[in-house]
Amino acid sequence: MIPIKVAGSIARPGSKPANTPAPQDGIAGAAGAALRYLQPGALNLAALPPLSLYIHFPWCVKKCPYCDFNSHEVRQEQGFPEEEYLAALRLDLEMALPLIWGRRIHTIFIGGGTPSLMSAAGLDRLMSDVRTLLPLEPDCEITMEANPGTFETEKFKSYRASGVNRLSVGIQSFNGRHLQALGRIHDDSEARRAVEIAHAHFDNFNLDLMYALPSQTLAEAQADLETALSFAPPHLSLYHLTLEPNTLFAKYPPVLPDDDESADIADMVAARAAQAGYGRYEVSAYAQPGRQARHNRNYWEFGDYLGIGAGAHSKISFPHRVLRQARYKQPRAYMDAVRAGNPVQEERELAREEMGFEFMLNTLRLTGGFSPNLFAERTGLALNAIEQPLNAAEAKGLLYRDHQLIRPTELGLSFLNDLQQMFLEE
Repeated sequence: MIPIKVAGSIARPGSKPANTPAPQDGIAGAAGAALRYLQPGALNLAALPPLSLYIHFPWCVKKCPYCDFNSHEVRQEQGFPEEEYLAALRLDLEMALPLIWGRRIHTIFIGGGTPSLMSAAGLDRLMSDVRTLLPLEPDCEITMEANPGTFETEKFKSYRASGVNRLSVGIQSFNGRHLQALGRIHDDSEARRAVEIAHAHFDNFNLDLMYALPSQTLAEAQADLETALSFAPPHLSLYHLTLEPNTLFAKYPPVLPDDDESADIADMVAARAAQAGYGRYEVSAYAQPGRQARHNRNYWEFGDYLGIGAGAHSKISFPHRVLRQARYKQPRAYMDAVRAGNPVQEERELAREEMGFEFMLNTLRLTGGFSPNLFAERTGLALNAIEQPLNAAEAKGLLYRDHQLIRPTELGLSFLNDLQQMFLEE
């Protein structure tokens, strides 16, 4: 699948490895840990940020050669243990509750893998468990990822009835040759049919589209985008294909457009989306007015998220510290760990010195930037903690700032990795 969803933290070069916690002994242990996290610490946060919930479903029909997410192919003869996994998710959530007592959930994202492999009854059970255990905001955005090869009209009607109010459809391309090159299980006609079903049952949905694909021309990329626009999706995620480590494409690289060709495609994508009325509010995210992805925006604004499920990551703020967690990645290991009372494999408290970089790593993805007040609110630091890299980035033309706003320039967005690296502590 395509970023951003799992909500993991990019590893900070030179940082110490995450600690492996002692067994928490279930809910009682988690409650004790929560009390410790409420003790005085290195930070002083004026307010806690919005809280989202991420739920990971780790299975898919086929692992795509470009995918570096925690996904595992379903063995057709065995299927996947839906009932056991749903029970583990509920218990995982129950054990995590002491960490978020008194907080309401603003958004939910069910990602994978391919969550649309879940049965209608399974998704209904999951949503019922979530509502039983957590207070949701009345307008809670509830997004579910779906892949075209798994679309069934009746099942998606049931998903909507269970409370999913936003769908994110992994189209990637409407070109049969490119879908085959990407290892997708659907063809171009199934891609179109999936969008039609999404349109029929959801008034809020996103289409994932990739460009700079193997041997893709500018005209082919434009044809893909025009097809997507013809469905008038409220939201578009338009991603440049990258070869991620530990993927099949990294081991056997396909022939991709060169840098100049890729730049031409990227320019066309941005210009055509804008012409069609889609505002670019993040590096790869475009939305009609009022249709930005609130869940992902919470990530980019350094908000909080509780992640449950195999390999899910969490960022949870307390008045005097910020905690990161990662759960066991392998589905069987995760389910066993949940039963043993400790699904968290890694846990660490962010150091005060890391907060500036962690904040900027996320917020610099936003084209509209952020207010200096948000930096202080989410990190507990004064803005002068990052004054030196701010000045350096501004001098290089990568950053614009005044008293009310800090944002990347067009040049800064084009060289985002370089801009982010400037905020690393040496």
